[in-house]
Amino acid sequence: MPTSTQATGRRRGALVVLCFVQFMLVLDDTVVNVALPSLRDDLGFGAAGLTWVVNAYFLAFGGLLLLFGRVADLLGRRRVFLMGVGLFGLASLACGLAQEPWQLIAGRFVQGAGAAMAGPAALSLITLLFPGSEERAKVLGVWGGIAALGGTTGLMVSGALTGLASWRWIFLINLPVAAAALVLLPRLVSESRAGHRPGRLDVPGAALGTGALLSLVYGLLQEQWLPLVLALVLAAAFIVVEARSPEPLVPLSFLASRTRAVANAATLLFSAGFYSMAFLLMLHLQTVLGYKPLTAGAAYLPYGAGILAGMWLSSRAAIRVGVRRTLVVAFLISAAGLFLLAGVEPGDGYAAGVLPGMLVTAFGCGLSLPALTIAAVSGTTGENAGLGSAVFTTFQQVGGAVGLAILVTLATRRSDDLVDSVGIRHAATEGFSFALTVTAVLLVLGAILLAALPGAASRKDVGPRNDVEPRDDVEPQNDVEPRDGVLPRDGVESRKLPESHADETVEG
Repeated sequence: MPTSTQATGRRRGALVVLCFVQFMLVLDDTVVNVALPSLRDDLGFGAAGLTWVVNAYFLAFGGLLLLFGRVADLLGRRRVFLMGVGLFGLASLACGLAQEPWQLIAGRFVQGAGAAMAGPAALSLITLLFPGSEERAKVLGVWGGIAALGGTTGLMVSGALTGLASWRWIFLINLPVAAAALVLLPRLVSESRAGHRPGRLDVPGAALGTGALLSLVYGLLQEQWLPLVLALVLAAAFIVVEARSPEPLVPLSFLASRTRAVANAATLLFSAGFYSMAFLLMLHLQTVLGYKPLTAGAAYLPYGAGILAGMWLSSRAAIRVGVRRTLVVAFLISAAGLFLLAGVEPGDGYAAGVLPGMLVTAFGCGLSLPALTIAAVSGTTGENAGLGSAVFTTFQQVGGAVGLAILVTLATRRSDDLVDSVGIRHAATEGFSFALTVTAVLLVLGAILLAALPGAASRKDVGPRNDVEPRDDVEPQNDVEPRDGVLPRDGVESRKLPESHADETVEG
C-alpha cells in the first residue's frame, strides 16, 4: 500500500506524462503549417493534395473523438490511452519516413485516430486522479494552458525544425514523447473504467455521431454543401437514436447541463478564432514582413510567454472570483488583442505593429482555455469522465476546422478583391485585418454567451438540488461536493471523495 507521499508523487508524475502527451497531440494540429512549402517541393504535392496534409488530421481527430471517449469509459481509460499513444507514435514514424504524398496523408489520418483515442482518455484520467475542487481547478488550469501553448508552439517548432534540419523532424520528434509515455504511465496510473458496463457498445449511435462529425468537418474544409446537409441529417438521426437507446453513446441528460453546454459552445468560438489567428498571423509574418520559417517561428516566442502568463493566472482567478467572471474577462481581453492586430498596416514592423496585439491576445488565450476546461468537465463522474473529455475536445477540433474553413476563406477573398487595386502586400494585410476583425467580434459574442453561464440564471431556471448551478453571491459549503454544473469557488476544497467514485472500477 503506497503512502500518502508516494501516492501524491505518482499523481504528479502521471500529470506530467499526460500533459506532455496532450502538448504533443495539440502541437500536431498546427506543426505542418510552416513546413507545407517544403513538403510540396520534396514529395511533389499538388495544390489540392497539400491541403489534405492538414485536413486528414482534423478529420480523424475531430470525427472519432466521441466514439473513443465512450470506448475509454467502457474498456478502460489507461488501456485506450496507451493504445492511442502507440498508434500515434507509429503514424508519426510513417509520416517522417514518407516518400509519396499518399503515404504522408494516410499517416496523418492515422495520427488523428491515435490522438482521438489518447486525448479524451488522458483528460478523463486527470479528472479522476484529482477529484478535489481546488486541486482539480489548478490541474485543469495547467492542462488547458498546455493545450493552448501546444497549438501555437507547433508553429515555432515547425519553423525551427524546417529551417535548421528537415520537415521530417516535425513528425519524428514525437517518438521520444510517445515512447516515454508508454513506459512510464502504466507505472503511475491504475486502470479505471465505468462501474456500470453495458452489454454492448451503442454501435448505431457511434456510427451516426462519428459520421455526422466527419461530414461536418469535411464539408467545411472543402466548402461543399452536400456533406454539410448530410451532417445535419446524420445529427438528427443521432439524436433520435440516442433518445431511444437503453445504453446511449451520449446520454441526452449529459448534454442538458447548462454549464457544460455554454462552456462547449464558447469553446467552439474560441477554437475557431485562435486556430485561424495563428494560421493567418504566420502567413502575415512570412508574406508581408518577409520572414523566413526560422525567423517566423522565433517571432512567436512572445506569444508563448503571454500564454504562460495567462494560464498561471487562470486557475487562481477561477478559484477566487469564479469561472464565469474569469472567462468573460478573458474573452474580452482576447478580443481587444485581436482588434489591435487587425489594425496593423502594411508598413508597420514587428515590434510596433504585431507585437502589442500578439501579447494581449496571447494573455487572453492563456487565461481562457484553462477556465473553459474546468467548466466543460464540470460535474463529470467516474461513469462519464471520458465522454465529458471527448465532447470538450470535439468542440475544440471542430471549432478549429470551422475557423480555418471560414475565416481563412474570408481573408483570401478579401485579398483577392483588392489585389489589383492596392498591390499584393496591402491586399494581404487587408485580408488579414478583415478576418481578425470578424474573429474579435466572435469572441465578444462568446463573452456575452459566457455571461449567461449558470449563476446569472433567474430563480425560475433553478432545478432540483443536484442540478443547482453556481451563483456568484453564494459561497459553497466545505462538506458539499461539486455537482453537475457547480464550479469551484474561493479555494474551497471538498473534504470527502465524490460519491460517484463508489461506482468506479479500478484495477491495479
